[in-house]
Amino acid sequence: MGTGRRSLITAAVTVVCAVTVLAAPGTAFASPTPTPAPAPSATSTPATTKDLEAVRKKLDRLYHDAAVATDAYNSAEEKAEQQSAEIVALAKKIVQGRKKVDELKKRAGAAAAAQYRNGGLPDEAHLMLSDDPQEFLDGAGRVIQGERATKGLLGELTRTQQDLEQYAKDASAQWTKLEANRKAKAKAKAKVKKQIAAAEKLESELEAEEKERLAELERQAAQQAQTAWLDSGILDEIDGKASAQGKKAVAYATAQLGKPYEWGAEGPGTFDCSGLTSQAWAAAGVPIPRTSQEQWKQLRRIDTADMRPGDLIIYNDDASHVAMYVGDGAIVHAPRPGRTVTVAGAGSMPILAVVRPDV
Repeated sequence: MGTGRRSLITAAVTVVCAVTVLAAPGTAFASPTPTPAPAPSATSTPATTKDLEAVRKKLDRLYHDAAVATDAYNSAEEKAEQQSAEIVALAKKIVQGRKKVDELKKRAGAAAAAQYRNGGLPDEAHLMLSDDPQEFLDGAGRVIQGERATKGLLGELTRTQQDLEQYAKDASAQWTKLEANRKAKAKAKAKVKKQIAAAEKLESELEAEEKERLAELERQAAQQAQTAWLDSGILDEIDGKASAQGKKAVAYATAQLGKPYEWGAEGPGTFDCSGLTSQAWAAAGVPIPRTSQEQWKQLRRIDTADMRPGDLIIYNDDASHVAMYVGDGAIVHAPRPGRTVTVAGAGSMPILAVVRPDV
């Protein structure tokens, strides 16, 4: 997994209500009737744009860290599945090897029994006692064949037993790795839940009007980044046409529009970012790595100017997010918890690289 991590923003602003309660005065001695205390009042101080901008950045950080942890979870899950499959394959080899050893032992036992039926004398001895020249020559050939067969039998038995020992060692090693990845998976899962819970708590403390303003700030930030990207003139250079497989991948991804984001999910009802891209390319007949970081590491990188629909854009300096380019400067992606699969500007987030799953 990627190691680039940014520290959490230390100055997070939490929007709270400032409640002022006026203390009731004591009994007025100058009047037989106490002066009524003024009724307590509560006033809400709305968050300023600066406050909400700090909240937006805090939320970005929390969801970013959740995305990194999600990638770690997905990677550990993928490795665990591979190791489980390897253990199953090794177990089958061990069963087959044991059957083979049993068969070889039976053949060795049959050979020993045949020798016993010949009076306990080896074939060489019977050959020496023969006074028939033809029988001698025939027997000599049988002796040579028998020796070769015996050596071959013993050699095969030895190799099979050695293979069994190696299979057992390999299975033990894979089991150790499997346990380690299960622990890594559990740790990543706990971190994902913690980061998402913190983000949801922060959002829940906002008033409805503040949430709307926050959403508008998010749109403005994305639009500013997209505008800056387009102003570079990059779209004038991008004119690649989708391959046949790329068209299938785009068709699958865009068919998921509106479906909720769910960390660790790869369909059919919910997706995380790399779950969407990996399933889209699987539907196109091209299996690719499950996580955004492995997609970045293993797939062929291309220049942004050579980008074509179906290519994947990797975002952030730690490759924590991935989207699919669909053309005309747009992407389809699963953004984060609380959002759905949507279309956005390709330059609305910091681009790390562009990778191509097919040739």
